[in-house]
Amino acid sequence: MNANSAIDSTTAASAESDGAARDHFSAIPSDAEMLGARLLIVDDEERNVRLLRRVLERGGYQNVEFTSDSREAPQMFEEFGPDAVLLDLRMPYKDGFDIMQELSTLIAPTSFVPIIILTADATPEAKQKALAAGASDFITKPFDTNEVLLRVRNLLRTRFLNQNLEARVYERTRALEEAQFEILQRLAQAAEFRDDDTGRHTHRVAEIAASLAAVLNCSEEEVHLIHQASPLHDVGKIGIPDHILLKPGKLTPEEFDAMKQHTVIGANLLSNGHSPVMRLAERIALTHHERWDGKGYPNGLCGE
Repeated sequence: MNANSAIDSTTAASAESDGAARDHFSAIPSDAEMLGARLLIVDDEERNVRLLRRVLERGGYQNVEFTSDSREAPQMFEEFGPDAVLLDLRMPYKDGFDIMQELSTLIAPTSFVPIIILTADATPEAKQKALAAGASDFITKPFDTNEVLLRVRNLLRTRFLNQNLEARVYERTRALEEAQFEILQRLAQAAEFRDDDTGRHTHRVAEIAASLAAVLNCSEEEVHLIHQASPLHDVGKIGIPDHILLKPGKLTPEEFDAMKQHTVIGANLLSNGHSPVMRLAERIALTHHERWDGKGYPNGLCGE
């Protein structure tokens, strides 16, 4: 490696490291994002609610909702969509354990909504039971106001960091899927241009196949996959000799047998794929010339 190559490699590595650092810091929630968090207080003692509201508002949090009736908590959670819940344990009607059980059905498995228990019950059994039920933190009353603010801030930071990272993962996954789809389109066009100057046949097949799938009440996801995979139905023509594929006249029986092999060639090209669209494309490539009456090829399938 010469000196210039070494410098270029070092510069590239440094740029990559800087980019990774920027990605890391951009995922960290800002103060404005943290203070804009939605907080829900559930405590049957109104004086505790008033105290918590004052503590949170003095800490800069302005988006605080509350209820002294635990029966209202699940509906308020759905309507308000809090970023954190401050929950008492010992309440009439429904206690904190009941509320956590109900909230667990409202929080998506991939989401993190911290639940902070504030209770006068300082027994180890209560703490262990609460944490086992899904509580993120446990604070005993009477509480230190600074401790409450610090714990709320730390848990909100974790929530927003998770949200930001999930969003970035989603964006990058979508970008990879779009790139994969574009490559599949190019592959389909490469095969189609050999015997279709316009290259529009693959697009027509995709539109018609997706429309038929919709009419047959396939799910939206299935329709989307069929629309993506069906343009690859003739990709196996890449392996058919030009003197057969481009022959202007009628094919001989031997030539037609060779032409039939484009289904098998296409399936082999697309085999062992890991994504749903590749697995479906392999199946379509192999079977798109099969017929209901069993007179299709390559396997003479019939019926359903």
